[in-house]
Amino acid sequence: MNIIYNQLLRLIRKLSKKDMKKRNHILQSELASENLNKSLQKLIMKAPTWSDEEYNNYNEARGHINKSRIA
Repeated sequence: MNIIYNQLLRLIRKLSKKDMKKRNHILQSELASENLNKSLQKLIMKAPTWSDEEYNNYNEARGHINKSRIA
């Protein structure tokens, strides 16, 4: 694995300035996307949740509302 890493570094160092800028742009975009996904995941994990009883009460109320629309 270390050999592959060193070879990769040598190849990166041989890139032209234009290709280095392109590589940096791509890496920054990927990092920003990854950070956004982590932030979204944290937000979702902090969101309020319903207990089973609360969810069942909601479904029951929803059923009554739906029935009243039909009548």
